Amino acid sequence: MGLGDFLKRQFRKVIQWETDDKNAIVWKYPLERKEEIMRKSTLVVREGQKAIFIKEGKLCDVFGPGTYELDDIKNIPLLTALYHWKTAWESPYTGDLYFVSTKQFIDNKWGTSNPVMMKDKDFGMVRVRGYGVYSFAIGVPTYAMNELFGSTGGLTVSDVDNYFKKIIVSVLTNSIAESGASALELAANYDDIAEIALGKMREDFGRMGIEIKGLYIENLSVPEEVEKMIDKRTSVGVMGDAMGGYAQMESLGAMRDAAKNPGMGGLAGAGVGLGAGLGIGKMFAEGMSGAVESGEKCPHCGASAKKGAKFCPECGKPMKVVKIKCPSCGKEVDEGTKFCPECGESLAPKVCPKCGVKVKAGAKFCPECGAKIK
Repeated sequence: MGLGDFLKRQFRKVIQWETDDKNAIVWKYPLERKEEIMRKSTLVVREGQKAIFIKEGKLCDVFGPGTYELDDIKNIPLLTALYHWKTAWESPYTGDLYFVSTKQFIDNKWGTSNPVMMKDKDFGMVRVRGYGVYSFAIGVPTYAMNELFGSTGGLTVSDVDNYFKKIIVSVLTNSIAESGASALELAANYDDIAEIALGKMREDFGRMGIEIKGLYIENLSVPEEVEKMIDKRTSVGVMGDAMGGYAQMESLGAMRDAAKNPGMGGLAGAGVGLGAGLGIGKMFAEGMSGAVESGEKCPHCGASAKKGAKFCPECGKPMKVVKIKCPSCGKEVDEGTKFCPECGESLAPKVCPKCGVKVKAGAKFCPECGAKIK
């Protein structure tokens, strides 16, 4: 090699990372030992990147976005202590340089390869499948080097995607249980479940130098048989009155099944099926009606209340009505009535003119002081 080639080799180095691969996380320089980092080199770290210097297995420094002249290494104290630079015509540095992308890696898919079990208050143990997307970024490059890529020549999203998915699914399983949502309520609680999961994931991923930016649940589904039970409950609610709706639904179901069965004689069989369906629906409705009638009705507004209730849940008035007699004509009226409906006598409590104690309507003397009540 001539002197010109030697000089050219010394001064031509501009070290930077340019890539069109949107999934590349880490790139190592030099890839070959002959590509030495020269004293006269210029290091360019672009926005969304960081550079890590390694010498003799030790971390020298981490550079953020900017341009750095490696001829002046006073800003790399550890590198200076590890290796004394010689003359400008020598190759003084044979360590490694890692470029790390700090941008956000978005639209990464996650999903359950096998259904996860959840305990539901309505249906017992239920198998749940789900899928969605997540995004992440390198938060602390030195942690990521120690835990993820080490001394490898590079790292891409596909290298860590499967591992990250397993962590996400594991945490989501616990988060669904912690949310307390039933199978009927899952769709309305996606955001709450994702927020609980994010709080748990940040610590696990943080130890690897990874920052989870977002987690989104696109779907959580239950087995087909559970979906049918949910649809059945919804159908009853849409039909209006729960008991009448159930009877109608059972009747229609019986007609449909009978019509499909040639052994029952077509429409004649459908009539039998209709009777059976009506019978089942009626029994169910009567059983539920009996449960309601076993309570009490409010004597004021007619609303149903539990047996033994002291006050109406609808109007708030006492369930038990106390009768009193009109002091003028003797007719029985409800306690609290202001005037007798028979003779018009005032039934409001009176006040003793002497001591101020309230006395019952019709009383002639005060029970407290004995004064005469006018």
